[in-house]
Amino acid sequence: MVFVGHLSASRESGGLVDFGIGPYVHGRASHRFPVYTRGNVGEVYPQPVFPLTASMVRAIAGDPARAFLLSTGMVTRRECDEDADVFMGVFAGYAYLNLSITRVIAIRTPGMSMMDADAPFLGSEDRAPPHSRSWRDTNLLATFRGVRHAWGILSTNFLPGLDDAIEEIATWRAGLKPVEASSDEELIDAVTEMLPMVGRIFALHLAITGGTGIGLDVLRRTTRNRRGPAIDLMALLGGLGEVASAAPAAALWELGRLARADVAVVGLFEEGLTGLDDRLRADVRTTKFVEAFDAFLDQHGARGPNEWEMGCDVWGTDPDLALALVDRMRLASEDHDPSVRGARRTIEREEAVVVARRSVRPGFRWLFDRGLRCAVSRIRGRERCKTLLVEAIHEGRLRLQELGQRLAGRHFGVADDDLFYVTLDEIESYLAGPSGYAQAVAERRAIRDRLTELEPPFCFEGRIPPVDEWAPASGRTRPAPQEVGSLLTGTPGSSGVARGRARVVLDPAYPGDLGPGDVLVAPITDPSWTPLFVPVEAVVVDTGGQMSHAVIVSRELGLPCVVSVTGATATIADGTLLEVDGTAGTVRILE
Repeated sequence: MVFVGHLSASRESGGLVDFGIGPYVHGRASHRFPVYTRGNVGEVYPQPVFPLTASMVRAIAGDPARAFLLSTGMVTRRECDEDADVFMGVFAGYAYLNLSITRVIAIRTPGMSMMDADAPFLGSEDRAPPHSRSWRDTNLLATFRGVRHAWGILSTNFLPGLDDAIEEIATWRAGLKPVEASSDEELIDAVTEMLPMVGRIFALHLAITGGTGIGLDVLRRTTRNRRGPAIDLMALLGGLGEVASAAPAAALWELGRLARADVAVVGLFEEGLTGLDDRLRADVRTTKFVEAFDAFLDQHGARGPNEWEMGCDVWGTDPDLALALVDRMRLASEDHDPSVRGARRTIEREEAVVVARRSVRPGFRWLFDRGLRCAVSRIRGRERCKTLLVEAIHEGRLRLQELGQRLAGRHFGVADDDLFYVTLDEIESYLAGPSGYAQAVAERRAIRDRLTELEPPFCFEGRIPPVDEWAPASGRTRPAPQEVGSLLTGTPGSSGVARGRARVVLDPAYPGDLGPGDVLVAPITDPSWTPLFVPVEAVVVDTGGQMSHAVIVSRELGLPCVVSVTGATATIADGTLLEVDGTAGTVRILE
């Protein structure tokens, strides 16, 4: 098998650590950069990771974050080489990003504040422990390298590497052997051959994301030298078009229109969502809708909840997840059409750019133009690159899930997903005799189930708090209502003001009665949530920063959005009338 040769290069390819409730995936925190956050990464890894995928990535995919940060020159090689999960890691089963590094980069960047560093992750600086300054934070050589890197980004009119990545993944996918025709060994080998490619392209994704931050910083600086009223930066970045992460929402809207117009389809939806995919396929009257739905799954089946984790279902492996979103779409009125809303936001953006540019002092307008061009191109590129990665990961998901189903069919008492609870260095012996791992798999499954029921700390410093101190995730489902007139503050995400009834949704697979006239109130939003944005009036999110998924898609769909409204799902009662001001970053309780 291909993967065996990679194991010697891994610091810790499959070892699990007992962090208090049994052995599971748990990393080593950095001493130099001690503060970690769920911000941003919690959107794409909302659940605990599985041992198999975590150990595969660690052993084979390399360290793309290290490669990216070294390329910027803003951190030193010595800082990168600490024997720890410095830039990102899994702690007590949950994925975290390092926040201390972004703060040190802020210190090394002339004119950047700590608030500017925290905003993309948290939305506000007080969400995390304060930064402990060190004499090592200041590094003039790193500052020089970083400024040179930033000027290089601003001077580039294209995204180096993205076209090559698109071609590489397309060629790789075209050459894959069909899942059903592959042997067990070929299924595993296809996944392990994929991971180095994913690691390289993820480094590109980080580089594009970093370029987005550079563009935003330039916009922030040039508009500070403004004449006239304050400039809403988010208004400059809405209605861009060609944002890949918004495409599934538009496609689901079309499916919703098709479902709404078909009496037979409506009848099946009205019977309930459980088993809906099977019922639709069994009814000869729904052929047109089923064909359109299959075309949607062919194009967007890699998307869904926890889409970066190969052990979790997405729309393509559990179509009922997507049908739950279509169900909300079919109830929306025509004025919620994403193309109409997006076109309106495009006009607003163009007008906002004209006003902003006129207000910038003449000597800074050329820099404003470069910053805007940089931010726009890289927002699009970031979402396109993310989609490429998700599509590649989905090919791995299909192969591992096929292998798990084969093993379950051959061995009594083995479940389809047992495979994901073993580690990379256990996989060969597991394939030879899954029953020998029955106890280990059961223990690890129980640990993951328990972690899923808990709310991991949003931030930690040095050492993650013991699991027995974590709050239960279910604690958010019984909100303590805010008083009428209360004003909740967060971070402006997408401009505009809207009113509507709060619908507190904790899982996109169970949106309840969410629909027109409502405000979606969510804990965090990965891409599987964004189709739920289409039928509502505004979006409010517990956590998230200026580059969060909720903000980017809300801007494309023309929805007011406020993120980082701490505890929104716990303090806003379902049905409360709200006024959401996406420009000011506030949520007012009206009744």
